[in-house]
Amino acid sequence: MKGSERAPRRARGWRLMAFALAPLLLATLGWRVWHWSVPQVPAIEVQAAPLQRSLQFSARVERLSRVEVGATLVGRVQSVAVRAGAQVAQGALLVQLETDEARAALVQAQATLAQQQARAAGLRSTGRSGIAAQLAQAEAGLRAARRDLERSRALLAQGFVSQAQVDDSERALQVAQAQQRGAAAQRDAYQDGGSEIAQARAQVAQAGAAVDAARLRLAQTAVRAPADAQVLTRSVEPGQIVQPGTALLRLALAGPTQIVAQVDERFLDQLRTGQRAAVVADAFPAQPLAAQIISISPAVDAQRGAVEVKLALDAAAPDFLREDMTLSVEAVTGERARALVLPLAALQAPARAAGRADISAADPAASAASAQVMVVEGGKARARSVTLGLRSLSAVEVLSGLDAGERVLTAPVADGQRLRAVVAPSAR
Repeated sequence: MKGSERAPRRARGWRLMAFALAPLLLATLGWRVWHWSVPQVPAIEVQAAPLQRSLQFSARVERLSRVEVGATLVGRVQSVAVRAGAQVAQGALLVQLETDEARAALVQAQATLAQQQARAAGLRSTGRSGIAAQLAQAEAGLRAARRDLERSRALLAQGFVSQAQVDDSERALQVAQAQQRGAAAQRDAYQDGGSEIAQARAQVAQAGAAVDAARLRLAQTAVRAPADAQVLTRSVEPGQIVQPGTALLRLALAGPTQIVAQVDERFLDQLRTGQRAAVVADAFPAQPLAAQIISISPAVDAQRGAVEVKLALDAAAPDFLREDMTLSVEAVTGERARALVLPLAALQAPARAAGRADISAADPAASAASAQVMVVEGGKARARSVTLGLRSLSAVEVLSGLDAGERVLTAPVADGQRLRAVVAPSAR
């Protein structure tokens, strides 16, 4: 009897427990059905973080000035004193041409100068003495002719001579006067400033100029460095006949080393002078160099669609940098110390630029772009428009439309769709 009463009580206990647990079991089963029926969508939580935009391009090493040097006269190369890569000082011998012809011309010019100088000295000494003697003789003859004419006129008045004899005396006087004037003119010509002395001096000066020209021609047989420089290329060998205007050596003049790049014109709006950059030589990747942009060409190369950008190294150029070496440059073209950052994958619609696709780091108020994102509100996806700012290769700055801590979906969904967001770390 007691056993039969215990069994109904136990059954009633189980029924009561089942009724009590039924709502919990139904709720759990319903949650599991909802959990597996609602899709899971990846999302990120919007957070404030630093954001940096950079631009990568190739560049090359270049000195401030390059020159091509050559001979200024025709000649045969006697010797070449330097090789490619050599460092040379200003005035250093680079190429020597044969000098035999130039030396012979100098000796001949010097001999002509000595001859003209001797002639000028002779005019000033013996020439003047001879002319003085001739002048004295002419003046004596003139005095004698005058006395003879006076005597003839007196004898004519007394009737001792004829008029014809007087006429002969007058003609003799005229001849003596002419001889005296000629001798005086010769004397003047040989005086300082006279025509003969002036001509002699001119001939001496001409011979001296010929000596200078011959000496300069001899000096031009030596091709020398115009300044401290490095020899980039050598295109001359001994025995070669060279012509004026032909480049024999190419030099990079000593001076600051520059980094020169041709950047696609599409990125021109991102570039500013003073922007920082990291420079790496492909052969020395473990030795990056700090630099900054110092100039941006005002013209665009129409054939390449590129603009020339020059950078200067912060420190002295290391020895491994070679002229025309190819470098990789990463320039920081925009930076935010703290901004609301979204990965680009979170943008649900293409940006509609009011001006540019992104704004300059120097001018946060510049025209920005807008886009659409999907945020999570009450378990549903809701479309929202946001205003974008600085854009990098993987992330973008949100200027308005979102607050820190909101969840943004990173996969395409329909507006109003129920979902379960799976939050991942925000892209930075």
